[in-house]
Amino acid sequence: MHTTFERTQRIAVLGGGPGGYEAALAAAQLGAEVTLVERAGVGGSAVLTDVVPSKSLIATAEASNAVKEAADLGVQFFARGGDAKAVKPDVAINLQAVNKRLLGLAAQQSEDMRTNLLDAGVRLVQGEGRLDGPNAVIVATAKGGTDFDRIDADTLVISTGATPRVLPSAVPDGERILTWTELYALKQVPEHLIVVGSGVTGAEFASAYRALGAKVTLISSREHVLPGEDADAAAVIEKVFKRNGMKVLSKSRADSVVVDGDGVLATLSDGREVRGSHCLMAVGSVPNTADLGLEEAGVQLAESGHIRVNRVARTSMPNIYAAGDCTTFLPLASVASMQGRTAVFHAMGDIVNPPENRNITSNIFTQPEIATVGWTENEIEQGVVPGVVYKLPLASNPRAKMMGIRDGFVKLFASSASGSIIGGVVVAPKASELIFPLALAVEHRLTVDQFAEAFPVYPSLTGSLTDAARAMHVVR
Repeated sequence: MHTTFERTQRIAVLGGGPGGYEAALAAAQLGAEVTLVERAGVGGSAVLTDVVPSKSLIATAEASNAVKEAADLGVQFFARGGDAKAVKPDVAINLQAVNKRLLGLAAQQSEDMRTNLLDAGVRLVQGEGRLDGPNAVIVATAKGGTDFDRIDADTLVISTGATPRVLPSAVPDGERILTWTELYALKQVPEHLIVVGSGVTGAEFASAYRALGAKVTLISSREHVLPGEDADAAAVIEKVFKRNGMKVLSKSRADSVVVDGDGVLATLSDGREVRGSHCLMAVGSVPNTADLGLEEAGVQLAESGHIRVNRVARTSMPNIYAAGDCTTFLPLASVASMQGRTAVFHAMGDIVNPPENRNITSNIFTQPEIATVGWTENEIEQGVVPGVVYKLPLASNPRAKMMGIRDGFVKLFASSASGSIIGGVVVAPKASELIFPLALAVEHRLTVDQFAEAFPVYPSLTGSLTDAARAMHVVR
């Protein structure tokens, strides 16, 4: 009698960010022999220098704003023994303490993820990795590349992320000219922060540092901030920025940024000069795909350097998958996680439900936040999809009145033919939480009537969602 043994599938994951972490965890849970290679720490830049610390900083900024605006709700601030007087209080920010806290949170999150992987049986290798053909990864495990570890694998998952784009005319020095990964070394709130770039990253940090007390000048090469977002939402954010004292320079391009004495000097393409104490360069990111041996292994790259993947995160090589910001898919941490899981499920023959781009929610953590899902109003106006639009200002919502919310709205998009909800936009505090009911509606093709049948709490901001859906009812 002969006993046959089926060899365990070997999976090597290059990069321990959200995509690589989820891929490794899912593969181990499915019984694969998994090795994860990471140069900095589990969680990658998303946890250590990007999403976790930046959103923690923004949470501090929101707390600062809440204190400042409490007087509008009748909260009085006064010195003990003095006369009660409702004022707008000055709020002191200990940025060194803030940064210590948020970097501590990031480190703890990384350690928790590392523990989860080890508990699942994943082998962790720290070092610089690159492909050696389509079936192996070589890792330099010592500085200078003197010691190497070769990992043979049946399936490879590439999740190496991206890094901030650096312009030759505005090279970061880590002290005055900064990328968003370098902000956490600041010991105090910048006196005057110049932000170059009005996309998501630029807008989020401009919003946060203004709330923390910095004078902020936002240099935007486009006519409005957040040019790729819903136009009504971007208009609300720009109005709030200006009302809060931020200077927004529209249709302005920074030709160069240099350190000038104890500050920085930004020179615009029209010759104007902007002086500040610090400058944040937020001009996009580039994928970490150079010198990884990808093309030698047969993996196709886009002209931008991103790895081309299909809906199941597969590359041009059948046994090589890729996830996260290094790919041509949406650059969101939640998407990277989903891609990592999808890649492993597909590689190991498990059930795969490829995601629809339209069903993915995204959020911009300005104050207020902007959350979106599904088709856009612009696509409806251009006739890409037949639909109707309904917009309801938050000012009419009773809970918003109680909370002192002045800005924001909910906007629903529904199919002209079926009444199914096909998209939506929420501009509000914690829009990232409020968008979830709309995401469920889009995912499961609920009609506006079905959506409106649900009972929201009264009073609540979610009531505006069902109010909008109810207003879109059509007698059939």
